[in-house]
Amino acid sequence: MKNILLTISALLTMSLCAAAQDTPDVDIETSDVELQMITPAEPVQESKEEIKEREKKLRELTDDVAFAKASNSMRRGYFVLVADNIQLGNMGYRHYDISPNANFILVQAEDGIIQYALNTGNPGNNGLGGWTGKGNVTNKRISYSDNGDMHMQFHILSGKVNVDVFITLYHNSKRAVATIMGGREITMYGEILPYRDNKHR
Repeated sequence: MKNILLTISALLTMSLCAAAQDTPDVDIETSDVELQMITPAEPVQESKEEIKEREKKLRELTDDVAFAKASNSMRRGYFVLVADNIQLGNMGYRHYDISPNANFILVQAEDGIIQYALNTGNPGNNGLGGWTGKGNVTNKRISYSDNGDMHMQFHILSGKVNVDVFITLYHNSKRAVATIMGGREITMYGEILPYRDNKHR
């Protein structure tokens, strides 16, 4: 039996070798292959009008995003209006030489702070040449103008503070104006920024 298996194996090996010898060699021709270099496309030549239109659309998109962030932070109740100029009274002098870090309206859920500092020789109520008031935010209301401006109104109340705040956030912008009424009228002009302090995180 063992001899039969060896004989069959030998015959199969010889058949495979013969078949392999009958297979013609295949030559791969490479002389017809050409390499092509791809040159980068030339930059698009824009006209002045096209450049202006593209830049305008980019500004509009940027403004839309800024408004969305600012309005969303106001609706959520965690924001700060950072003032770059301020006016005391209806016909008061507009103060532009102020520090944004010291002139603001801060809302953190039910907590609110209003502060202004005018860099004068008079230390004022807060030692910064102005006034600081802290209290609870109540009676919050939000509405919109036909042109898309957002309006927020709320009350800040504590043992020492009793004021109404009216904020208008201009559509497609983070620019805003806020009027504080209750005692001396204060108007702040600046930007609305999302903000959360550590105790509310």
